[in-house]
Amino acid sequence: MSMNSRFHLDDDHFHDECGVFGIFGREEASKLTYLGLYALQHRGQESAGIASSDGASLEFHKSMGLVQEIFTPAVLARLPGTSAIGHTRYSTAGETALTNAQPVVIDCNKGKLAVAHNGNLTNALELRRRLEHGGSIFQTTSDTEVIVHLIARSKSRNLVGAIADAAQQVEGAYSLVILTRDELYAVRDPRGFRPLNLGRLDDGWVVASETCAFDLIDAEYIREIEPGEMLRISRSGVESIKFAPEKPHQFCIFEHVYFSRPDSVIFGRPVNQSRERLGRLLAKEHHVDADVVVPVPDSGVPAAVGYAAESGIPFRMGLIRNHYIGRTFIEPVQAIRDFGVKLKLNPIRRMIEGQRVILVDDSIVRGTTSRKIVRMVREAGATEVHVRISCPPTISPCFYGVDTPTRNELIAANNSVEEIRKFLEADTLGYLSLNSLREAVDDRDGQFCTACYTGVYPTDLVQLEVEAQRES
Repeated sequence: MSMNSRFHLDDDHFHDECGVFGIFGREEASKLTYLGLYALQHRGQESAGIASSDGASLEFHKSMGLVQEIFTPAVLARLPGTSAIGHTRYSTAGETALTNAQPVVIDCNKGKLAVAHNGNLTNALELRRRLEHGGSIFQTTSDTEVIVHLIARSKSRNLVGAIADAAQQVEGAYSLVILTRDELYAVRDPRGFRPLNLGRLDDGWVVASETCAFDLIDAEYIREIEPGEMLRISRSGVESIKFAPEKPHQFCIFEHVYFSRPDSVIFGRPVNQSRERLGRLLAKEHHVDADVVVPVPDSGVPAAVGYAAESGIPFRMGLIRNHYIGRTFIEPVQAIRDFGVKLKLNPIRRMIEGQRVILVDDSIVRGTTSRKIVRMVREAGATEVHVRISCPPTISPCFYGVDTPTRNELIAANNSVEEIRKFLEADTLGYLSLNSLREAVDDRDGQFCTACYTGVYPTDLVQLEVEAQRES
């Protein structure tokens, strides 16, 4: 399976693969799905799609670009019905192309289906080869299409059985929403890698990757969909089906570090609460005498708030982020140094000049962007720059639905903290410890996946591959 690493505009963060949304039993379902995807736009900015049903026919539209650009009033008018699902994508498996945009829609012996997937299947290549050998023809390079083929080829006579049959053959991370002409299904893998939540909107039902999507449409958050659980939503209500026994939970801890919006509740815990606590624990572990705490916006803000509160050092928004950058831009022929970072961030000189600055960010991936930000803060007049990171060093790529560089590209996989500090040109550098990260999310029972910090993977297939690569 290809691991695509595209960090445009000096963007040196990990990217989640996508967000999913579904609604059943509400008028203007496609418009409400559009709003849900708008709230989930941060989970994927490459493509988006919506499929809707009026009980008789299932229609869909998908395109490259942002949700607001794709779904004009004219497009939404062609998506009638009282049920719909949507998807916003940042690819980890499969090329960046319209053919890989979701939902994937097929017409098969189980009826017409639309499938949207958040996650990454670790045995997708093996299954794809087996399916192709059996005569299946693939239209995309996305691992989601593997699930679709498994459903279509299942010998089960009903869709519940076919979905369960498919789910039990795949390994890895999957949170799925599936739409038929008259039903909506929500499915979460037995380890629960990626989030999936259930909500209520008057007499209708909603599912979404994050609860912030419920807030925008005034839906009530009901609960998490459990690992190994399938919900079948129809006119009869919500039916819960345990399609597989739960395995040891492996919730993605990076959802609380960076991915999810701070106003969401993820894995039953408010994200903003976790991030502020990360900052407080970071201040305890890596205190330094300084004048101001400055976050790298937007993702570093909650941790910086926590760091400032714990340390007693004033919090200042010393860097301002431009939120209106499109996917393309025109750079002058005369090159501007650090152009990509300057497009996104600009320092407020009067807050930084002459100050000892603690610069708080959520993570360092390659380190190139962090170095440019440190340089920017120094050029604004900071006398000292102390970098604080609200998670441990990232030493391993993710195989469960996150766009990550290879191990060779991860700066912490190949350098000590002191070597990274020198590369960043910072006065000091402090990472949060793994124990404190677990404490911040109340992970008493080891329910979170921390493979990106430890190199120990929770699924056998990936672990065996990683060990084989190390030996070769």
